[in-house]
Amino acid sequence: MAKSCPITRSEFRENAKAIKVDINGVPMMAEVKEFSTGSFGWYLSGKSVIEVDGKQLSVQIGMNLTVVGSKESAKDE
Repeated sequence: MAKSCPITRSEFRENAKAIKVDINGVPMMAEVKEFSTGSFGWYLSGKSVIEVDGKQLSVQIGMNLTVVGSKESAKDE
């Protein structure tokens, strides 16, 4: 069963702010985003270094935080 979205696209656009996300002790900002799918939420892209067994590994970060039900909400407006 799909959960309805409690916010409209225009309310989200006007009021959503970037979100601070901590990845392995490194603060990053997830920016407000409207996805090509019609959903909305936040997106984070970047690079970081994570240590494993004493070795420094360079990693690429891509993260979506999608508001549940926002795709259907977008269609209603």
